[in-house]
Amino acid sequence: MEEKLQALQTSLLGELHFDTLHTSIYATDASVYRKLPLAVAFPKNEEDIQKLITFVQEHETSLIPRTAGTSLAGQCVGEGIVVDVSKHFTGILSLDTKAKTVTVQPGVIRDELNAYLEPHGLFFGPNTSTSNRCMIGGMVGNNSSGTTSIKYGVTRDKVMSLTALLSNGERVTFAEIPKDDFIEKTKQNTLEGAIYKQLFTDLSNEATRAEIIEQFPKPEIHRRNTGYAVDALLNNEVFSNADEKLNLCKLLCGSEGTLAFTTEITLQLDELPPPETALVVAQYETLEKCLNDINNVTRHDLYTCEMMDDIILDRTKQNKKYEPYRFFVEGSPKALLMLEVRANSPQELNKQTSLLIDALNNSGLSYAQPILKGTEITMAMELRKAGLGLLGNMVGDEKAVACIEDTAVALSDLPAFIKEFAAIMHGYGQQAVYYAHAGAGELHLRPILNLKTEKGKSLFREITTDVAKLTKKYKGSFSGEHGDGIVRAEFLKMQIGTANFGLLKRIKKTFDPNNIFNPGKITDAWPMDKNLRTDTTAEGIVTKFNFADSKGIVRLAEKCNGSGDCRKTEHAQGAMCPSYHATKNEKDTTRARANMLREVLTHNDASNKFNSKELKEVFDLCIGCKACASECPSNVDMATAKAEFLYQYRKANGASTAEKLVAKSSYFNKQASKYPVIANFVFSNPITSGIIKAQGNIAEKRSVPKISSKSFSKYYNNIDKQEVTGSKIVLFVDEFSNYLDAEIAIDTFELLTALGYTVEAVHHLDSARAMLSKGFLDEAKAEAEKNVAYLKTKVSKEVPLVGIEPSAILGFRDEYLRLVDDVKGARHISENTFLIEEFLASEIERGNISANRFTSEEKTVKIHAHCHQKALSNQKVTFDMLNLPENYKPTIITSGCCGMAGSFGYEKEHYEVSMKIGELKLFPSVKKTPKTTIIAANGTSCRHQIKDGTQREALHPVTILRRALKNPLFR
Repeated sequence: MEEKLQALQTSLLGELHFDTLHTSIYATDASVYRKLPLAVAFPKNEEDIQKLITFVQEHETSLIPRTAGTSLAGQCVGEGIVVDVSKHFTGILSLDTKAKTVTVQPGVIRDELNAYLEPHGLFFGPNTSTSNRCMIGGMVGNNSSGTTSIKYGVTRDKVMSLTALLSNGERVTFAEIPKDDFIEKTKQNTLEGAIYKQLFTDLSNEATRAEIIEQFPKPEIHRRNTGYAVDALLNNEVFSNADEKLNLCKLLCGSEGTLAFTTEITLQLDELPPPETALVVAQYETLEKCLNDINNVTRHDLYTCEMMDDIILDRTKQNKKYEPYRFFVEGSPKALLMLEVRANSPQELNKQTSLLIDALNNSGLSYAQPILKGTEITMAMELRKAGLGLLGNMVGDEKAVACIEDTAVALSDLPAFIKEFAAIMHGYGQQAVYYAHAGAGELHLRPILNLKTEKGKSLFREITTDVAKLTKKYKGSFSGEHGDGIVRAEFLKMQIGTANFGLLKRIKKTFDPNNIFNPGKITDAWPMDKNLRTDTTAEGIVTKFNFADSKGIVRLAEKCNGSGDCRKTEHAQGAMCPSYHATKNEKDTTRARANMLREVLTHNDASNKFNSKELKEVFDLCIGCKACASECPSNVDMATAKAEFLYQYRKANGASTAEKLVAKSSYFNKQASKYPVIANFVFSNPITSGIIKAQGNIAEKRSVPKISSKSFSKYYNNIDKQEVTGSKIVLFVDEFSNYLDAEIAIDTFELLTALGYTVEAVHHLDSARAMLSKGFLDEAKAEAEKNVAYLKTKVSKEVPLVGIEPSAILGFRDEYLRLVDDVKGARHISENTFLIEEFLASEIERGNISANRFTSEEKTVKIHAHCHQKALSNQKVTFDMLNLPENYKPTIITSGCCGMAGSFGYEKEHYEVSMKIGELKLFPSVKKTPKTTIIAANGTSCRHQIKDGTQREALHPVTILRRALKNPLFR
């Protein structure tokens, strides 16, 4: 087979990979399943897909279509060739504003499509919680719904036509078809003709139609993916007296790629919703009261009606990003409803809001109804959207498992259904999780199970079976919007009856006689409790870092549930994941790194499990930005995992000269600072700098940082310390600020002193940042222990530790807590450690620093914040600090990562990726900024990257504020 795959590889314009790395990272999606595929393909055009179809037909294997891979039911898991269209099938092909339609390829991201449509006053309505990375092809495959379905319908309602490749490679377009044309199609001697003929034979039968109506979910349940949507084909001119034309897109939508391979999709669009919006958040003491209020509120013209329970809300208390988003929660509600109303004017909005509040008050079921506006709504809805990922952040082996999370019933049945559901859960000793689309009769209900145990696997099947029976009792849909996949396909026959299931099998056989398209789903179900990603685990792996908060590094990797937040592109908010932004390769996502780490640690008998070339490759472009530590809802900190991997890997493979030079760079910079003129000549001279670059693996195009003409240590040791009676601060002058950016350290000292603070500068310690980034953890631990021992008695709530370089000072709040033996001392320091901007912003807020100390001159400032600040602190503190001078106008550049990331951007093999990351957002923002505008960047790497990428000098925010002083004490 390997020879055959190699031949196929050479015949494709796109890529084909069958190495261990790619098959491992594509073995899972966002479900609990794992199957190693034969290969992974990235086709460039339809011809590539046709070649893949021919190959699998000839060699009796299969194709598994995939876009973002966020499927919860195992739709993207399989043993054949995974075909990832997310990289090349990303075109918006045409837009008809008059007809309000758009034609796209399947790899177009939903939110990015809407950004394209917005200037035309149009948008695509269905909206999933994964909308910033999910793709239209996946939404069609799953018949996605999301928060807006009660107003705008589901994906099936919006698909006008599909161009697809059939199982014999035939290219067809499915769209509305008049009855005469349909009959004519049945006479054609093609696979398309055979499909039309079989459907006509089956659905013309009155008994078959009656059986569909009898057994399929109630028609008022608009969220339903129950096998193939044959019930959606009945009401048209071919099979009834209706005027509507038949459209087989209704059948293909929700078919999970089991019938054909879609390459183009035409969608019906809606006009943008009214601009004025408010979100009423009704809060309830019990789940029962919440459920009983749904019929009451849905009588109003709602755009969304979403529910969250206390289990989800409690998860947000422990999340760095989402805890501030809880601002609207009053008391401790057991459940809440998020009710969105919209209008064309503030007056009409106020009227609608008042009517809704009156209805809530009249029912008397809720105890609080705060009204959110503007950015408050965004924050609240982001909190709701994060639900799936937040559930993955449960520490340990018990997880909220997706298996019964997709039930939808008629609204009138919802309270009774939930009551019986709760009884089932109680019988199993389960505490269930309730959240999502209450207004559509769908709640995402999840049992909490340990699938590593036989008991957990048994409960997995038993609970799913019982809830399937309950759903059938209420004639609901067992697959509301997440699909059948592997987890629910087994129960289809129970849901729709033997006769209807036989019809589905005939449809599959006609479309796909040899079962090449996504086998194991819908009609030929794989067992729902086999091939779990938890079937193999590992214990006793000893690490240098302490991963006790995740119960070990294996469970850190297992916290990644595959929801794919790291696949959002540079067009979305946030910095995660910079290397993926540049390459658009799955292997460069946090998810892939977590998947590969889990694979290697749990499917590997080697004594040093970390000695893996696959792990080395998947971590290669991790730039340690730490965005995953905060932006990933599960807080999967791959930057720390990478440092651990490098440490363990070097035990077997050693370190290169260049890696040693970087790790010990502060020592060499200290020596160079004794002779800065000579050092800088050596660094800038073409001959000597070439030698240094060769030894240090530095890219030829990259400039080498210069040594400061006078180190901060020299300055501080020689200055006359002025007596100041103000509050005391311990200023940590890190190795970067001391030797490379001494002017900034001096500015910091002088600014703080001028503002009346007594400053004790600590300038002899190494933060160990370079050692940490390169995985030299023994050396880093020695430095960290020394720092903790020295500082723990100096630092307190009254005497904070304040630092300049984000990556250096924030290590006290991050890696030190995992690394040192004196955890108590490290925690004490971490609780009293602040970035200089954090400290100054808090002092400004307290009124201890006022604007009258600073110039009234007008200045415009654009701020780029360091990635570690974004992940471990926030950007607003820098804005607040630079907003103090009365006529300063700071704004934050939505820049993501600069791309330098310490030594990463200097390295030959990473230079191009580094610059590409910068070019995505940061460089264009800086280049279009007028020369009179000050560029602020607090990271030494960031300033260097901005200089190399835009030829603009960026200043540290401290320097900007010191220069704004009216009466500086020193200069």
